[in-house]
Amino acid sequence: MKKNIRKKINDNAALNRDECLYLFQGCSIHELGEMANLANLTKNKGKVFFNVNRHINLTNVCISRCKFCAFSRDKGEKGAYVFSVDDVIEKVKESLPMGITEVHIVSGLHPDLTFDYYLDILRAVKKFAPQLHIQGFTAVEIHYFAKITGFTITKVLEIMKEAGLDSLPGGGAEVFSPRIREELCPKKATGFEWQEVMTEAHRLGMKSNATLLFGHIETIEEVVDHLISLRELQNKTGGFQSFIPLPFHPQYTLMENFEKPTGIEILKMLSASRLILNNFTHIKAFWIMMGLRLAQLSLKYGVNDLDGTVVEEKITHSAGATTPEDIPRLELIRLIREMGRIPVERDTLYNEIKQY
Repeated sequence: MKKNIRKKINDNAALNRDECLYLFQGCSIHELGEMANLANLTKNKGKVFFNVNRHINLTNVCISRCKFCAFSRDKGEKGAYVFSVDDVIEKVKESLPMGITEVHIVSGLHPDLTFDYYLDILRAVKKFAPQLHIQGFTAVEIHYFAKITGFTITKVLEIMKEAGLDSLPGGGAEVFSPRIREELCPKKATGFEWQEVMTEAHRLGMKSNATLLFGHIETIEEVVDHLISLRELQNKTGGFQSFIPLPFHPQYTLMENFEKPTGIEILKMLSASRLILNNFTHIKAFWIMMGLRLAQLSLKYGVNDLDGTVVEEKITHSAGATTPEDIPRLELIRLIREMGRIPVERDTLYNEIKQY
């Protein structure tokens, strides 16, 4: 099987389910890393991308209260917050001197905020800084907006696009398995509904990312099925830009008894993702969740994107992340150069701004 897998990878052909399982169960981290590194170099010629962006989490009030989330609060609970339009504009204003090209907006599912609140945020940001790309609102949030308005997914997306939304992040995918969602996040959109939102967004010309949350109760089979579903959807729409495996942070969640994924487990997931998702150009290491050193090492394990400068990330830090909440552009460039790769600053749509 290993010989056949290598041939398919060299041909950039799709691995079948058994071959995907074998990557996790039959390959050493060294074999995976070697194959993923070669596949990545073939696709991206040694370039490693990053962007200069600002994360803004509008509210942590959320009706979903997923078991794996330390960020969310109930309405009125200590620590609950909601940003006003003015708050958001102030955060954008203070970030402009950093040279940001993107505002990244995700939130909880607030029980009282109206759809107009989110539209007002989009319009205000676009009016204040029309040059910025707004990547915002997970597929779970879009599904929730359709639920509270009675609109179709398509109409919600069309209205938000008109208000200034440019693309969607990949959050909320977790693991598509109905078993896992019923156990960990029964109040949020299903895996099928997440894919439905992405299909519509791509049809409307909006790009997005895709994610997987791993290191909790998932099985290897469920991980592989999730990745194959993403690959099949990408074949249909071509709308995914990058895939981002997210290691679970258990601290302060309802699953505190779980251990964080090890460095080897994280590198294995990144490498296998590169090999299974043969139709994704970009595999991203979200350094906020992995740590800077492991994210740097992952550049030899199939990764070609380190996300961005971020600025004020709240969700993972609520779960005990000890990484910085932001990172200077020059530090990202240094980390990439140290691995013998070419740092490339990009915009959200992977247009190259500057090669260092």
